[in-house]
Amino acid sequence: MKLISWNVNGLRACVKKGFLDVFHEMDADIFCIQESKLQADQIEMDLPGYYEYWNYADKKGYSGTAVFTKKEPVDVTFGIGIDEHDHEGRVITLEYPEFYLVTVYTPNSQNELARLDYRMKWEEDFLAYLKKLEETKPVVFCGDLNVAHKEIDLKNPKTNRKNAGFTDEERACFTRLLENGFIDTWRYFYPDTEGIYSWWSYRFQARKKNAGWRIDYFCVSDCLKDKLQDAKIHTTIEGSDHCPVELDIDL
Repeated sequence: MKLISWNVNGLRACVKKGFLDVFHEMDADIFCIQESKLQADQIEMDLPGYYEYWNYADKKGYSGTAVFTKKEPVDVTFGIGIDEHDHEGRVITLEYPEFYLVTVYTPNSQNELARLDYRMKWEEDFLAYLKKLEETKPVVFCGDLNVAHKEIDLKNPKTNRKNAGFTDEERACFTRLLENGFIDTWRYFYPDTEGIYSWWSYRFQARKKNAGWRIDYFCVSDCLKDKLQDAKIHTTIEGSDHCPVELDIDL
């Protein structure tokens, strides 16, 4: 199976920049997006052969996720079942006979870490949600996790040490994910590869200079390790300040 995840940073804007061409060319079995920034009925997608599932934020023009899948799931749920977290359209879970597929747009800790305390609560609750799913069957989850895990995962680690996305607290939460039996699939295949990122600021010609961050992930339950085939980061695909990431897996 070919799985794709892409933070499109506004789907309507991304469509104007070639989203549909990328979508059809990639021909993924499951295609997840984050930060759709729209409400129901604000866009019509022509995606023959795909089932569509959308989760919208209550706040207009903010957050939001979607999943497009060739194979109809057994069940679909939206959010993680905690009211505090479920008004921003951040999570969609598809249940298949063999596994769960979760797409997530993790909250950003924001300037001056204004939302770091909330982010820590989110991290705790989201991990508990994943582990609960895992009691039934293996989990594949993907999305913009808004954290660069190690210094190798961003261009300028020293100057970003206490900035949102690279705080000790956020990084420790990702470490805890791995310690709880999940695999960062790209690092599984490419443990020492440097200079490959999935997000670049629109400022300071960051993408041209490749001053980026790897904050978009596919993670899987450890029991799926032998089914992993490859992971890719499509750095040349534009249309957003993020690029798509891919997981190839035998499921």
